[in-house]
Amino acid sequence: MISTIDIVITVAYILFIVTIGLWTGTRKKKNEETTSGEYFLAGKSLKWPMIGLALFATNISCLHLVSLAQSGFDSGLLNGNFEWMAAFTLILLALLFIPFYIRSGISTLPDFLERRYNRACRDWLAFISILSAIIIHIAFSFLAGGIVLETLFGIDMYVSIVVIASLTGLYTIIGGLRAVVVTETIQSLVLITGAIIITVFAWNKVGGWDQMTAILQKENAMDKLSMIRPIGDKSGMSWIAVFLGYPVLGIWYWCADQTIVQRVLGAKDENHARVGSLFCGFIKILPVFIFVLPGLFAYILYKSGTMDLSSLQTVGANGETVLNTKGIYTLMITQLLPKGLVGILVAALLSGLMSQIAGALNSIATLSSYDLYKRFKPETSDKKLVSVGRWSAGIALAVSIGLLPLLNSYQSLFEGINDVIAHIAPPITCVFLLGVFWKKASAKGAQYTLLLGSIIGASVFVVNKVYGTETIIGNIPFMMMAFYLFCICVFIQVVFSYLYPVKHTAQSEALYWTSIWEPLKSKGWSGIGNYKFLSVLLLTIMGVLYVCFK
Repeated sequence: MISTIDIVITVAYILFIVTIGLWTGTRKKKNEETTSGEYFLAGKSLKWPMIGLALFATNISCLHLVSLAQSGFDSGLLNGNFEWMAAFTLILLALLFIPFYIRSGISTLPDFLERRYNRACRDWLAFISILSAIIIHIAFSFLAGGIVLETLFGIDMYVSIVVIASLTGLYTIIGGLRAVVVTETIQSLVLITGAIIITVFAWNKVGGWDQMTAILQKENAMDKLSMIRPIGDKSGMSWIAVFLGYPVLGIWYWCADQTIVQRVLGAKDENHARVGSLFCGFIKILPVFIFVLPGLFAYILYKSGTMDLSSLQTVGANGETVLNTKGIYTLMITQLLPKGLVGILVAALLSGLMSQIAGALNSIATLSSYDLYKRFKPETSDKKLVSVGRWSAGIALAVSIGLLPLLNSYQSLFEGINDVIAHIAPPITCVFLLGVFWKKASAKGAQYTLLLGSIIGASVFVVNKVYGTETIIGNIPFMMMAFYLFCICVFIQVVFSYLYPVKHTAQSEALYWTSIWEPLKSKGWSGIGNYKFLSVLLLTIMGVLYVCFK
């Protein structure tokens, strides 16, 4: 339980964010109605700092703070690969995908697939995007937030989730993307500040790097400092699994997921979109040090007897004591921080939770309005589209809350979310990659790839959950499974593209690169703000970091 002053800080922060969101989203000139372009894409006025911070805030939720700390405790820095590898994927977004997205003037990514392929591809991606937003971006975030609030305040998990859902939904559903992006910018700063605070306190409590390595050596756990594991590593995250599997997950998440890319679609122009994405790539360096490393510090403190984890211990079916590490981050907050700072950290956690949910709700509203409702009623007015989007977001909130008992069965929240992504991403990554790089990728080929690839992915997921390690596929790590499913999808699309040859339209002719160098022909801004310079700088920094933590 936390002190009164911390509760006051937490409540004040929530009210502040809701007020800012409502004020930003409803502020307009007298007698001016909210247009669909303003509501869903912020009138395409977003500049690079806001885009970068909003991308980061939408990606990093309460789930990441809780689950990355848990992974740091359980396996060390290993899962930091999901953060650092994102930098490479954001470079791909800036260089290869953004030019098509911005120049074609699309409102949604399913809209892009219709222009490159056909309407059937658009419909399928819209459905999958809404489903994934509900499960991955909202339900898992609710679960992490519920665990935190129940541990800290003693409030029933579902009660706290309903309250946060109502408040976040209020300013998101009313205010649209502008309200989301402005609040996300504030929340990013609060979240990063809070994470740095707990990292500093944990570091000081540990006593420095030498003390940490001494305890790791004593526990025979020096591999916890390694980001690159050998082939066959028991974690299932060997270097080959990361190298082959992450791009499949990452390209879908960062380059082809509406919830993420919607911030880019609201950019003022192509340069702001590109530099904003790269700015996010630089920010993604931080999570390993301020989200994952604190979890490793908690492990050190636990092994040295400085941190009490008795409240996380339960008795298993066989009578043995089991440590449920899902709540490790909240214990760090209550045991390492003084009064007052606890409230700031809770505000940071809520920042992550609310920004993730807000971003997902806005993308669901956009997809439901543009890609589903308007698809069948093209004459729909702007006012009606906004209304449909708001109702869709409200329904999505209710559905996500209903999924919580099922998702809570995962031992590790971070592995759970990536396990789901590994079975959703392959067909979508395939049709986007081949679509922008292969002239012969046909509409029928993409259509069958999305359909069959999704069916195969869902079937494999169900088999794994029902039979576990009793089957051959049940023993395949999820990262490698993502790669194998991607290879199957590439095969499907290539075969069907030859069986049903492409018939390009005037639109689709302009939506693929004729060579690997063509994306670099755009001059961009001059000086250090040039997207080419920033890309090379980011690549260099990431290379140095991987060498240091290999």
